[in-house]
Amino acid sequence: MSFSSDVKNEVARIEGEPKSCEKAELFGLLRISGSVSLRGRNVGIHFTTENAALARRVLQLLKSNFQLQTEVLITRSRRLKKNNRYQVQVIPSEEARSALQDLQLLEPLGNVKLPLLKDIAARKAFLRGVFLAGGSVNKPISDYHLEMVSDNEELIKLVQKTMQRFSLNAKVVDRKGSFIVYLKEGNAITNFLSLIGAHHSLLEFENVRVVKDMRNNVNRIVNCETANLNKIVKAALRQIACIKYLEASNRLVTLPDKLREAARLRLAHEELPVGELAALCEEDVSKSGFNHRLKKLEKLAEDMGMGKSEIKEIS
Repeated sequence: MSFSSDVKNEVARIEGEPKSCEKAELFGLLRISGSVSLRGRNVGIHFTTENAALARRVLQLLKSNFQLQTEVLITRSRRLKKNNRYQVQVIPSEEARSALQDLQLLEPLGNVKLPLLKDIAARKAFLRGVFLAGGSVNKPISDYHLEMVSDNEELIKLVQKTMQRFSLNAKVVDRKGSFIVYLKEGNAITNFLSLIGAHHSLLEFENVRVVKDMRNNVNRIVNCETANLNKIVKAALRQIACIKYLEASNRLVTLPDKLREAARLRLAHEELPVGELAALCEEDVSKSGFNHRLKKLEKLAEDMGMGKSEIKEIS
């Protein structure tokens, strides 16, 4: 089961919401995935989903808020996975028309003033309904991504505006005729999950996110240390090659004591970094001071004829 399904199964079982919140949630659910059915002069409601918990949620919300005659049909999908499809139907009637009017579903969205979304709790419930019917969220193993999809641009812009009222930086994109409102930032997604009441899923999301961030930090540290180690090794090989060149040219014995000591320590301890070599000197010398001596040895080897190409090959 996907993480999106886990989130939906969790929030579809939320109980004890005020009637105003239940209606706001129904408004979001049915605006995304509901349709109006006709029988003569009467109208009904049709809602289809492959999520059993969501079908129960829609049925529960309809029955607890309106006196309606409903039925549920279960069919087998013709898709490859052959999942069950749950159809929640409200039989066309005057009561169904009254319910649709109460939920402001019979008018185009642009003509609706939306008293259903007048308070904070109702707006949270609306976002929950929209996510249940048309949303998905990635488990943060790879990228952070949460989105809600509709073919109604006005509805998606309303969702975006509602999210922005909760300081969520939601973006909208048109993808092949469908409109998508999405979040791509981890903190924003956890805030959204909290808003819609998916607290258990939020904790799971954060656990995966923490492990992912720790793994990324460890990888960065390892990569950095590996790069530093490679740099140290290459520098040591270059210094040793230059010292051996000076030694073969009988130039090393003519150098000042400090340079000869630096050369001796470098040859005796090929694996040590400059800071540790400096600590082995008979007199106190800083890391930068010892490194300066090694640079002098490299410069002397180059001045005596050791080609730059030879030094670069070692590097």
